[in-house]
Amino acid sequence: MPTSVTAVRPAASDRALAHFGAEFEFETDCWDVHDSMNKGADFVLLDVRSSAMFARGHVPGAINLPHGKIVSSRMEQWGADTIFVTYCAGPHCNGAARGALRLAELGRPVKIMSGGITGWLDEGFALAAGS
Repeated sequence: MPTSVTAVRPAASDRALAHFGAEFEFETDCWDVHDSMNKGADFVLLDVRSSAMFARGHVPGAINLPHGKIVSSRMEQWGADTIFVTYCAGPHCNGAARGALRLAELGRPVKIMSGGITGWLDEGFALAAGS
């Protein structure tokens, strides 16, 4: 008798390869962001939470740009090929996806940092405070 895990069979390997491979086009993780920030990031890290939340604690090197304020005129300060990585509070928050969607609508290359602040802290990384 199959369990609730195996009642639906796993996808064929070719489908799993396409699915899991594509995830890396859309997401990165806290460890890779931390490592890249320390080596000289080739992307702009956007904290898409409110300015008050940002001031209480954010990923060092991040720029605060709440997802509702991601508009074409605001993005003109960066070249069209600039890669953005968005994050929010954590897996219980959809702000990073909202910010990524707005950036994609503007034709900007974007990924989400999975885990957000929660994931960052879970990895043992420090937050910066202030604006």
